[in-house]
Amino acid sequence: MDTAISSAGAPQEPFRPHRVVVLALDGALPFELGIPHRIFGRPRDARGRRLYEVVTCSIRPPGPVQTDADFAIQVEHGPEALATADTVVVPASYELGPVFEQGVLTDDLAAALAHIRPGTRLTSICTGVYVLAAAGYLDGRPATTHWADAERFQKLFPKIEVDPDVLFIDDGDVLTSAGVAAGIDLCLHIVRRDHGTAIANEVARRTVVPPHRDGGQAQYIHRPVPDPQQASTTTARAWALGRLHEPIQLRDMADQESMSVRTFTRRFREEVGVSPGQWLTQQRVERARHLLESTDLSVDQVARDAGFGTAQSMRQHLQTALGVTPTSYRRTFRAGSRDDVRAHGGT
Repeated sequence: MDTAISSAGAPQEPFRPHRVVVLALDGALPFELGIPHRIFGRPRDARGRRLYEVVTCSIRPPGPVQTDADFAIQVEHGPEALATADTVVVPASYELGPVFEQGVLTDDLAAALAHIRPGTRLTSICTGVYVLAAAGYLDGRPATTHWADAERFQKLFPKIEVDPDVLFIDDGDVLTSAGVAAGIDLCLHIVRRDHGTAIANEVARRTVVPPHRDGGQAQYIHRPVPDPQQASTTTARAWALGRLHEPIQLRDMADQESMSVRTFTRRFREEVGVSPGQWLTQQRVERARHLLESTDLSVDQVARDAGFGTAQSMRQHLQTALGVTPTSYRRTFRAGSRDDVRAHGGT
């Protein structure tokens, strides 16, 4: 491990990548099982060091784990690996047995989860949330899962505040997501939360996925691909992204598509999953994050360039979206200080 030296000459804590342990259960979906490795395996700091170490374990000694496909995977770590985790990821499985049917853990699964240290960050993808719920980690907390499972999940676990409409929920040390692509959104969100938008965006570019979909975006959009006979809102969104620093009215966006405001608003929500106003705010928050990380612009100038107008307005929006002030965000994720960010911590 590398040992850094502070400006005062005293040795600092040795660098250690944040350890992500992925729990592979029988019936696992190979795509979702691979998401954590794909996303967390990419980020590096300014010195080229991996910010995360990703390992996969099963609830049994090392050996094969059957997937829902026509092949098994060879897992090299047993349940003891969970005791070394800073973050545990539980992907979906189609063979959860009593967990899915009665909401109770099997003996071997309960024994495996007992290895997890207090304070470890817990995450789930799709039906992996059943495991966290059956273990009692979600009682009295908000959570989500695939929309098709949400009603059944809520009946099985009435103490959990289930939101079936969102892509993912960040409740601090426990994060849950909907199915498949939402697992990518959640993992990118964690990278962004840990290391800032620049590193998360670079991971997204390399993975060829959208850099940011807000957790509150709808899981199921009724018309994700517009009818060929109907206009979409793509042109208006591109037009707005090039003018985030300017005041943008809903009427202006609707005019780009030659629609009435009412029709445009309905079509926009059908295609994007949020209202035009919510989408604009999300884009401006992302723009502000990028500028705070990558430039020396004053907070007032960042607010103007991101389209918030005033520093006070931007401060309120960042506090709502991220829980931090612009100054605190810049101090945490400033490009020049990333070497000093410890990978086993969050924001």
